Amino acid sequence: MSEQELLYGRNAVREALRAQRRTCHTLTLSAGAQEIGALAEIVQLAEQRNIPIERIDRRVLDKQVRDANHQGVILTASSYPYAELDECLALATERGELPLLLLLDHLQDPQNIGTLLRTAEVIGVHGVFTPTRRAAEITPAVINASSGATEHLLIVPITNLAQTIVTLQQRGVWVIGLEDDPTAKPYDAVEYDLPLGLVIGAEGTGLARLTRERCDFLVQLPMRGQIASLNAAVAGSIALYHIWRERILLATVQE
Repeated sequence: MSEQELLYGRNAVREALRAQRRTCHTLTLSAGAQEIGALAEIVQLAEQRNIPIERIDRRVLDKQVRDANHQGVILTASSYPYAELDECLALATERGELPLLLLLDHLQDPQNIGTLLRTAEVIGVHGVFTPTRRAAEITPAVINASSGATEHLLIVPITNLAQTIVTLQQRGVWVIGLEDDPTAKPYDAVEYDLPLGLVIGAEGTGLARLTRERCDFLVQLPMRGQIASLNAAVAGSIALYHIWRERILLATVQE
């Protein structure tokens, strides 16, 4: 992992500046870009932190990020600030909530990962666990795809997902896998009022065999159309929102 990264896209850059978890070195803007709306907010945030601002030809920005959709803004910042398991559990305790964790089983598509991370941040997931091998890292492409949600999440890199599941179970977390499997329970027939880790499988292949075996149980989404399955980002987002909704309803009943 490099010591510095080039973050691009207005949402990604703005959230990195708002989160204040990275050391930011330089903000580079496309010369002549209208500094209104989100771009004006980015400039204001950079000025408040005394981050140098450069305005250069847009074609230079294109070359810096290999023609990615940078939207006229690039932030040179320190590498992504990964977290540890204990921080995730501590965050749940701090919020007075049951842990809700997201585990990614070797997802590789930055857009799918970004979409899932955006959902995870919106519903208040306490931590995300992602393998360091045969999976996409939290790269600038993932950060941009998540609209900067990564900057507000605790993301834990892991070397062995199956072992991580065992560790979580030893810490009192129930781990459920989202999988279209004959043994899986309907997703709306499960109670979610306990410490939970939700595992989302890789695009196409689903959960790895050992991952599936280590889960406490599996859940599946109902489908009635002709297409075989939903993609990882859509399925995972539906499941996350359902868990969040069920917990809200339970909290309302208890009050």
